[in-house]
Formats: sequence, C-alpha cells, structure tokens
Amino acid sequence: MTVSVGDKLPSTTIVKATEAGPEAVSSDEFFAGRKVALVAVPGAFTPTCSARHLPGFLDKADELKAKGVDEIAFTSVNDAFVMGAWSKANDAAGKVTMLADGNGDFAKAVGLTMDGSKFGMGERSQRYSMIVDDGVVTELNVEGPGEFKVSSAEHLLDQL
Repeated sequence: MTVSVGDKLPSTTIVKATEAGPEAVSSDEFFAGRKVALVAVPGAFTPTCSARHLPGFLDKADELKAKGVDEIAFTSVNDAFVMGAWSKANDAAGKVTMLADGNGDFAKAVGLTMDGSKFGMGERSQRYSMIVDDGVVTELNVEGPGEFKVSSAEHLLDQL
C-alpha cells in the first residue's frame, strides 16, 4: 500500500550520510517535531537526479526554509557512502541531508518502489517529493515513469 496524505510515515531505520560517516536513525526520530521536505530519487549520480532534481532543491533551499521547512532531505536506494559522495560532489552539506536507504526498506515501507532491473539498478525508489510534518505526510507528489515535474522544488514551493 502506498503512503497517502494524512498518513503517519512507517517506522524504519534510515542512514544519514554525515561528515563523520554513516549514522543510523529511526524514521520516527528523524521526522519528529518538525517539517521536512523529503525528496526521493531512483539513484544518486543518475542523470536527472544530478542535473535537475538536486540542483533545484539546492537553489531553492532558502525559499523552502522561509516557508517553514526545517530540513530538506534526499533519499535513495544507495548506501551512505554513495549519498555522502553525492552530497560532496554537489556542495550540498548544510543545505540538504542525505538519507541512505541501502536495502530499500523505507521505499518498500511507504509503497513507492520501482523496478529498475532493465537498467541494471534492481528495485529502487520512485521519484517523489513530500512534506512531512511531525511524521505525518501533508503533501505527496509522485512522478510518473520517466517524468520530472511534480517532485521539483518549484512545485513543492507552490504547495507551501
């Protein structure tokens, strides 16, 4: 079942990519008591994710925070080292938190997986954005296959 607006996010373990290395954290703990713009991508360093998705959120980070977003986080079915390298390659530290979902547990728990096997990627997360307020989904924007429209920073800004 896919998570919907009004649902509390399911409890899973996610891994923050930090300067000190991977840091496991429960999703309950990460989303508690604040408003988070969560963005999911099929893979770090993939073309659309690196050329358009992440840069859009880096450019609009201050505007999102001015509209009440406490933290912007990107998640992908990649390990914390890849997510950390993606952050460094895009100078994202301090603007975007990278959350590794190495086994796809979070993507499965929210019901937003896709099969990337024909691209050699296996099961991955769909591309989406959401606003999570104290653990509850208040906005959810899931892209169609191969699309990049409703999960953009601009679209999310319009919803706030």
